[in-house]
Amino acid sequence: MSDPAETSRTEGTGARWAGTLRREAGAAGRAVRAAWSGPGRERDLVVQSLKATLAAVLAWFVASDWLSDPMALMAPWVALVLVRTTVYGSLRQAAQQWTAICAGTLLASAAQALTGDTLGALALCVPPLTLLAHWPRFGDQGVYAATTAVFTLASGAVSGPAVGHRVGQAALGAVIGVAVNALVLPPVHLRDVRENLAALAREAGGTLHAVAAGLADGDWDAATAADWSRAADRLERRHEGLRSARGWSRESLRLTTGPLRALHRVPLDVPPESEDARWGRVTGHVAALTRTLAVAADDDRTPAPPQAAALRIYARLLHLIGDASEAEGERFLPAGIGGHPADGSRAGTKRETERETGTEQETETERETGTEREMEELRARLQDSLRDHAGQGAAHTAVLATLLLQAENLWVEVLPGARRRSRAG
Repeated sequence: MSDPAETSRTEGTGARWAGTLRREAGAAGRAVRAAWSGPGRERDLVVQSLKATLAAVLAWFVASDWLSDPMALMAPWVALVLVRTTVYGSLRQAAQQWTAICAGTLLASAAQALTGDTLGALALCVPPLTLLAHWPRFGDQGVYAATTAVFTLASGAVSGPAVGHRVGQAALGAVIGVAVNALVLPPVHLRDVRENLAALAREAGGTLHAVAAGLADGDWDAATAADWSRAADRLERRHEGLRSARGWSRESLRLTTGPLRALHRVPLDVPPESEDARWGRVTGHVAALTRTLAVAADDDRTPAPPQAAALRIYARLLHLIGDASEAEGERFLPAGIGGHPADGSRAGTKRETERETGTEQETETERETGTEREMEELRARLQDSLRDHAGQGAAHTAVLATLLLQAENLWVEVLPGARRRSRAG
């Protein structure tokens, strides 16, 4: 008779495996649909895999069928792994990998000549080659030195002509891999900058909306403030992703800018790096704001939350800043780059109509002016509340003053028009 506990554990394990398989299948299905539907990271990966296949097939044909080389394996191997995410990266890693392969081939052949035994040669050459793999100049290609040595000794081809064939095939594969990556739809990672900027702006707006909703309801405590602080931490991680995407963008334009402009394959009007700094400051202000609220909600700390009426006014101000932040996120993704209307298809139709009639810019300016006018009124009311709080002691006044300062910092950064008028004033 089977043990019920054991049966239950088995069924639980099976259910977990089934759930994992369903999630993985769902993720794979979503990736396929995304690659099919339009430009994006998934389609970029498909293109890169097809290019790698093309490079390997071409290298095999040239080495085996055209040159009739008995060691044709090296060329497609090297060509395959050198179809990288940027052309500059392919070129740099081609030099690193070819150097590593040369080192592994030569040292393995020398060790075999000294020891006359494959096992002894392996024990002699692999330790220094493994250490060499950690040399920063090799990047992540240093491991090919040791693997090439193992392959050389396992094949038994350690003569002078064999070494020459292997090194020559590695050079051929490197040339073909770099050429395919550079000439066939060269990868450019400008979309990632736009997507990360848009996501950062929208997530900042979402965090401000969450804080505004909690303050307006008055139902918030230390746990709620901790949730807001975690949301601010996620914003910082998103900003780190933006910095990484900007680095990929700069590298992907090296050696490819001219040809791509001639082909008009991708738009090169990527948002300037000043936008990265701007939204980095927004991230910092949101983090400071949530820290202030966390301190105010801590019963063991001296600062205390402001009065509920002042917090409701402040919540409305944060809500307007959050709206502006989300609108800025939409502007980073124009049509054709992956943008979508913020208010659904009808909003998109309205926006297209405005664009056709030439009234979009006027409507947007009027909307921003109305928002700024309401924000000015809310700030004036908060300043009056700050004076009222000053008569009630420093504990409430310090928190409200700090919150107001962070809101003004966010206002100036999120609304570019307000920032220009503030500087002009």
